[in-house]
Amino acid sequence: MQQRDWTDAHVERWKPVLPELDPDVEGAVTRMKKLSVHLRRVREQSLVDRDLDRQEFDTLHKLAGRGGKAAPSELAADLDLAPASVTGRLDALERRGFVRRTPSTSDRRRVDVELTDEGRATWTGAMEFLGHEEERLLGVLDKGERVLLNDMLRRIMVVAEHKGGADWD
Repeated sequence: MQQRDWTDAHVERWKPVLPELDPDVEGAVTRMKKLSVHLRRVREQSLVDRDLDRQEFDTLHKLAGRGGKAAPSELAADLDLAPASVTGRLDALERRGFVRRTPSTSDRRRVDVELTDEGRATWTGAMEFLGHEEERLLGVLDKGERVLLNDMLRRIMVVAEHKGGADWD
């Protein structure tokens, strides 16, 4: 028999109240929500451990995603922020030694922002902490099960993305 979790009791509690409730749908959705909350808490703890706030991490993350170098305007677009807001974030990150601004090699009117070694190490440390937890959780599945889970979630997300038009980044 499979081990029971919190959601099993949740579904049992609601089934008499809502007889039409599909226990598989309710169970899956509730587990996805709880898993999302758990991973968010782990991520937040990794930021606390590195003395980073969410905005700092997001900015480092977007910069790392561009290979560690970007124009402030590119970061503003990636973060969906006004350029002035990005300037304030970059000022704080530069004071902490996580980024540096350098004249652009392609356009002398432009400044590029680069991750420093310390900034990259801080971002990588936060990512590794979360990655270890993701591996721990999904480690209960074999490779084929992880592929299947990923494929099933993709099918669900395709429907969600086409119906809701929400911003998923």
